[in-house]
Amino acid sequence: MKVEFCLPIYNEEQMLKRNALMLLNYCEQASLPYDWQVVMVINGSSDESLNIAKSLKEEHQERFCVVNYEEPGRGRALKRYWLESNADILAYMDLDLAVSLSDIPELVNPIINNEYDLVVGSRLMAGSKIERSFVRELTSQSCHLISRLMLGHKFTDLQCGFKAISKKAFEKIAPQIIDPGWFFDTELAVFAQRADLRIKELPVDWSEERYDKRKSKVRIFRDTRRFMKNFIKFRRRLAKME
Repeated sequence: MKVEFCLPIYNEEQMLKRNALMLLNYCEQASLPYDWQVVMVINGSSDESLNIAKSLKEEHQERFCVVNYEEPGRGRALKRYWLESNADILAYMDLDLAVSLSDIPELVNPIINNEYDLVVGSRLMAGSKIERSFVRELTSQSCHLISRLMLGHKFTDLQCGFKAISKKAFEKIAPQIIDPGWFFDTELAVFAQRADLRIKELPVDWSEERYDKRKSKVRIFRDTRRFMKNFIKFRRRLAKME
């Protein structure tokens, strides 16, 4: 059984080395009972991210893997790598490590134990711990409510950057996932639900200030407009598939 923890990376030279090593150290100290590897998925970076990733790979040959795609887009990069990977379980988390690494066992164990096909981290379900600004919390809650109304799903949080899926399950739904960016998460969850995959939502410990990190790339008003456009397009697409 092999598990890969993927870190999508787009111009992350400020935090890449520190946070990648933090994930590596956690996995080693936790003595995870399966074969595992940390995969740095570079997508369209124009800074020193690729060179930093290669340096980490040289220092930790067995545990780090580097893939470099010239086109930007987290969704595009994850889909491409996951289809190329030979791992049994594919997981990813945002490089800022906003979700506590202590949640990793609960992310992958249900799939290892063949209880679920997809595990989705949630910042909004009962049992979650969350620390972020009022404005970002209000925006997230509003977008989530709109998505449930527009798409008819039952998830509590589609956009949390903390998910794991079995390779076989991903191959089943991958042809339907087309968004190259952040809406990848929504398509992954919704198509998994429509394919009757076994899905578990996991309450997570999430903090936007967990570590001293670079300024957030989230732009609330710009990203909210973008998500609304994506939701409308996606709803129309789903209607055509009925």
